[in-house]
Amino acid sequence: MKRFSDLPGIWLVIIGLWLSGCSPAAKLPQEQELHGRTMGTTYSVKFFSQQPVDSQALQQQFEQELELINDLMSTYRPESELMQFNRQQTTEPFTVSEQTAKVIAEAIRIGKQSNGVLDITVGPLVELWGFGASGRITERPAAEQLHEISDYVGIDKISLTGNQLQKTEPRLALDLSTIAKGYGVDRLAEILEGAGITDYMVDIGGEMRVKGRKPDRAWRVAIEKPVAGDRAVQRIITPGDMAIATSGDYRNYFEQDGVRYSHLIDPRTAEPIQHRTVSSTVIHPSSMTADGYATALHIMNAEEALLFANQHQLAALLIVKTDDGFTELVSDAFQPFLADEVR
Repeated sequence: MKRFSDLPGIWLVIIGLWLSGCSPAAKLPQEQELHGRTMGTTYSVKFFSQQPVDSQALQQQFEQELELINDLMSTYRPESELMQFNRQQTTEPFTVSEQTAKVIAEAIRIGKQSNGVLDITVGPLVELWGFGASGRITERPAAEQLHEISDYVGIDKISLTGNQLQKTEPRLALDLSTIAKGYGVDRLAEILEGAGITDYMVDIGGEMRVKGRKPDRAWRVAIEKPVAGDRAVQRIITPGDMAIATSGDYRNYFEQDGVRYSHLIDPRTAEPIQHRTVSSTVIHPSSMTADGYATALHIMNAEEALLFANQHQLAALLIVKTDDGFTELVSDAFQPFLADEVR
């Protein structure tokens, strides 16, 4: 009788294939999803893992982290760290947590880089225009009110040294809504990676961060068509290991005498933006940074925003309303993502 080793090479290959065909097929990891509510919106985490994951313990970590961020930075929680600073009617230094200091430091950096377009001191203006915790309004504020508030709004009126936050005007108040959701996305991503999970998509209210891939293809992200009252896709991109943030004003506004007032306030005018940019999307390694830049670009008019994005090598996509529909303006750094969108 011949042994296996005596058989011709071709038969060894056939037998090997037959044996592998009889063994169980390798099982692909299944997508897992955890979701909930936070920051006045929803969060969703999708991931794949070859190793067993205690989903209940993981979600508990998410919830604890998101609660902490709300307790630190929410303007809707009267006793949050941020609101305690806002209520302080002195110019003495106020000690903030490491987390709050990190978010404020990045907001100040982008604020100064954008010549004050991103301004976290616009909190009083946001409230006055009816887009804050105090609730909606149905008519524009009086000019006298706007003028008075402008005296204590401006990125130059706050300073941060380590974790010591200081204001030059006692009435100044901060609003971190333009950047805090992005920070939350980054923190959930860090928790996932701490658990050894490297194939994931994190989403908080449309601010996203992805890494790795699905078993069969890369993660793909839809950029929404800016149409109020409808859900449609403008385009689909493959961002790689990056964060994606979009700022849009087509769902959050009020109208008076045929004029639409956006929730995005231009600190240079103390009024809602009036130009025709309807959404701005930024791709960046940090969701916090992408969140801040997306807001800044949206407050600028389209030409100003595109120039800024190219000057600072930002991957940005602007959607601008025209008489016939919409047009796209794309920065140089965004071009590679357009080339990859069909992968």
